[in-house]
Amino acid sequence: MSEIAQTPEPPYYAVIFTSIRTEEDNGYAEMATQMVNLASNQPGFLGIESAREGVGITVSYWTDLDSINGWKQNSEHLIAQQKGKDQWYKQFKTRICKVERDNSFLK
Repeated sequence: MSEIAQTPEPPYYAVIFTSIRTEEDNGYAEMATQMVNLASNQPGFLGIESAREGVGITVSYWTDLDSINGWKQNSEHLIAQQKGKDQWYKQFKTRICKVERDNSFLK
């Protein structure tokens, strides 16, 4: 995930997931890859961006709130969410925002 997501003209939605991890991996990296692959096949998914240095921030982009709710209730994602609470995160916060405007620059 080293590229900026190519999103359509607004409006669309962003889910901002901010986290502080536990020390051990405990299968986190493998599950994270699986979740990105799974999300990318969900209806309404537009893209994802992620960075981590101490605090991790992952932003996924969606066409609408129904798509976000569908992803939140995906059975495999529900398992990952529980493992996150039990093993992978000391703390996390999820925010959902409507993107009304975006600007870009490319050299």
